[in-house]
Amino acid sequence: MTDSNAHSTNAENTDATEPTAEVIGAGAGNTTEKDPEDWVTGEEPMTGAQRSYLDTLAREAGETLPADLTKAQASEHIDRLQAATGRGQES
Repeated sequence: MTDSNAHSTNAENTDATEPTAEVIGAGAGNTTEKDPEDWVTGEEPMTGAQRSYLDTLAREAGETLPADLTKAQASEHIDRLQAATGRGQES
């Protein structure tokens, strides 16, 4: 089997229903985005990255947030604080 045949065989075995980067990052109007309240992992503790970004946003907004937020709560605060601080907006 040549390399080109191996490559085409791999392409044929790709699951067409698997999300791609284009689908996941479709941007505004992306219908794949879920409300944080509907997240399967939404009740888990926020991630370290969320905590770090929230600390930055809260400091800029002059707010203090609790340290025990869930992933869903952290996401909602991030959205709110981005709007309040102007961060995360497209140029």
